[in-house]
Amino acid sequence: EVQLVESGGGLVQTGGSLRLSCAASGFIFDKYAIGWFRQAPGKEQEGVGCIANSDGSTVYTDSVKGRFTISSDNAKNTVYLQMNSLKPEDTGVYHCVAGEGTTCSVDLDYWGKGTLVSVSS
Repeated sequence: EVQLVESGGGLVQTGGSLRLSCAASGFIFDKYAIGWFRQAPGKEQEGVGCIANSDGSTVYTDSVKGRFTISSDNAKNTVYLQMNSLKPEDTGVYHCVAGEGTTCSVDLDYWGKGTLVSVSS
């Protein structure tokens, strides 16, 4: 059974940093792409970024480029989302998502329950 468990959310001031973790189990880690989506209050879900564990390639949405970094520790089956220079508009529930494939263009079928990030102004 595929399981994705997020941690690391919390309350931070504008300009601060947080690191989210996604502990994955139930699948062959380096054969999957793992990404992050966020859901802000009253807004649609937004893809934040993704890492293809086969080669470590990453993609990001424009609004977080240069501020967020996704990395992967294949030995620990864990993906991280390092978030720097946080803004109030980064507030939301962050979900870890996964899909089988060697690129981030695959369907991300599996979702974690999410962790809340709140950025105060």
